[in-house]
Amino acid sequence: MEASFWHDRWQSNRIAFHLDEANPLLVHYFSHLQQPLGCRVFVPLCGKTRDIGWLLTQGYRVVGAELVESAIVQLFADLGVEPEVVEHGPLKHFHARDVDIWVGDVLELTPALLGEVDAVYDRAALVALPEHMRAGYAHQLMTLAPAVPQLLISYVYDQDQVPGPPFSVSDSEVLRHYDAAYQCLALARHDVNGGLRGQVPAEEVLWLLRPEANI
Repeated sequence: MEASFWHDRWQSNRIAFHLDEANPLLVHYFSHLQQPLGCRVFVPLCGKTRDIGWLLTQGYRVVGAELVESAIVQLFADLGVEPEVVEHGPLKHFHARDVDIWVGDVLELTPALLGEVDAVYDRAALVALPEHMRAGYAHQLMTLAPAVPQLLISYVYDQDQVPGPPFSVSDSEVLRHYDAAYQCLALARHDVNGGLRGQVPAEEVLWLLRPEANI
């Protein structure tokens, strides 16, 4: 997707993908990552998700990446904290206690800037990207956070009936991107209530990706 697509979506408040509470899949299944309190969780393409607030209240640290700055301004307002903001070339770093957000193209982010992370929670990143961008994103994610476990949410539906995002990402595509480096386990799958945007039947799938080296 062009960056302008997401800037337009946020500017016009067309953010139906934003939930007003923490994602129930995160709440129910985060323990499967087997991470101790204080660990640092990377949330790519995070928007202003309430999931970040939930992770913080549970005692975890969060680092995120997001293209649209206004979403992160709203995120910190919702958290009730004033971040420090520093520019790093094409990126901006928003920092407050236990939370760091990088604003800009996630492909511009480097491991040195991101810092060490212990787990990844991909709630809306892979499915936000069209097919031709997903392989590059997956490669970047494994570069930024190598050999750490990941929770990944995907959707499966008839893409011919409804255009993304969120895009349909089949089980076979998830395996194509990640199977070489992870053991990929579908922890949960269920039908989306009312279908995707109320138009087409859809299935939501929660994946646990465990690094092969740690199995």
